Formats: sequence, structure tokens, C-alpha cells
Amino acid sequence: MVSVDSEPVMPTALKILIAGGFGVGKTTMVGSVSEVPPLQTEERMTSASLGVDDLSGVEGKASTTVAMDFGRITIAPELVLYLFGTPGQDRFWFMWDDLATGALAAVVLADTRRLDASFASIDFFEARKIPFAVGVNCFDGQLDCTSQEVRAALDLDPTTPVILCDVRDRNSSKTVLLAVLEEARAQAAARLTATITR
Repeated sequence: MVSVDSEPVMPTALKILIAGGFGVGKTTMVGSVSEVPPLQTEERMTSASLGVDDLSGVEGKASTTVAMDFGRITIAPELVLYLFGTPGQDRFWFMWDDLATGALAAVVLADTRRLDASFASIDFFEARKIPFAVGVNCFDGQLDCTSQEVRAALDLDPTTPVILCDVRDRNSSKTVLLAVLEEARAQAAARLTATITR
């Protein structure tokens, strides 16, 4: 009997955005979970950003993303996620539409010390009907509110996942990514059901 080698299966590539306000941990999340050295466009902050970037709550921040972060993680042999971290400052938001093109879903990172910085990201994804999950980055293990309090403060839909996490930890970051994949799957299934029952 002749054995026929099967063709290697090409994995499905999915694009996930990692978004949120300035200094919430987007670069850190991409770096903690990426299986390849991440591409980072970090630049040192200079006096030119004084009065332009709001450093409230992140006064010690010394660098910032000026274009995007990029990383990759293999979820299964047939499924690879490509992670695109967005810049957080308002002045770089013109890039978000291009970065969002072709995205399956997004993670909105939130900092409970500056929850108001999350509203613009949430509005962006809701307006474009891109599924998202909120990852509450518990800096230094500090948790000063519950996921339900964050949900209420951000006025999120009851089904939007809100996950407490530490983006420095690979497993914690993976938990957030799995939650957003499940949210994207659930929304796709709901759309398909609605189409079939029309």
C-alpha cells in the first residue's frame, strides 16, 4: 500500500486589535503574549509632548507607541492570532481606521484610575460593529473595583466580556484574548441565526 503524505494545513490568520487610552498597557500586553519578538514603535517621550499628552496617572511613563505594536500567538495549529497594538494618544488616532481594517475583534484595555480614557475606544468599536472585550489591567495587582462596577461605569452591554487581568503575565493576557475570540464567535453565530430566521 502506498502512503500519501497529506498536505500541510495552512492556519487561519485572525487580526485582533489591542486598544485603549494612553499608558494602559497595550505594548506590555502584546510583548507578554507574543511568541515572536514583538515589533514595537516606542519612542522616548520628550518635552515636545508636554501639554499635548495627558500624563495624569502615568507620570513616570518615559516612552510611547507612535505607530503600532505587532505580535503573533498560535492558539492551535490551525489558528494564529496577529496582534496589533494601537497608539493611545489622540494625535495618533488617525491611524486607527487603517489598523482596524480586517480586524475580527478588539481588546480595550482599561485602567480603573482613568476609566474615562476608555470611552473613545469603546465608541470606536461599537460604531464599527467590531466585537470587543474589556481587559481591566490591575496595575501592580491593585484592584479598586469589580468587573461589574467597571461594566456599569463604562455603560457596557451586559454581554460584553469584562476581564480583570495583569497584562505583564502571559497567561492573564491569553485569558483576555480567549474571551474576545469567544465574543467574536458568539456575535457571528447570532448574526447567522438572525439571517437564517428572516
